[in-house]
Amino acid sequence: MKPTIEIEYCPKCGWLLRAAWMAQELLITFSDDLHAVQLRPSEVAGRYTIKLGESLLWDRKREGHFPEPKEIKQRVRDIIAPDRSLGHSDR
Repeated sequence: MKPTIEIEYCPKCGWLLRAAWMAQELLITFSDDLHAVQLRPSEVAGRYTIKLGESLLWDRKREGHFPEPKEIKQRVRDIIAPDRSLGHSDR
């Protein structure tokens, strides 16, 4: 079965559009490799995390900033298709 990515975001902080943009980027890049990208409003203020299955790919508080699509695409690729080229996102 193809993996699912979950983006948990703080709705009180207004991060839904940021989460939706990231979901769009991932779905465009990995359209054949992913089952779904789920957006989940968090009950914890300030949370913005991205998980691939049970693997935590990004935690805004731990990393100190929001991810760029390039960073997340590389982390997803490294797990689900390590031999795949991401073109300009690999530079």
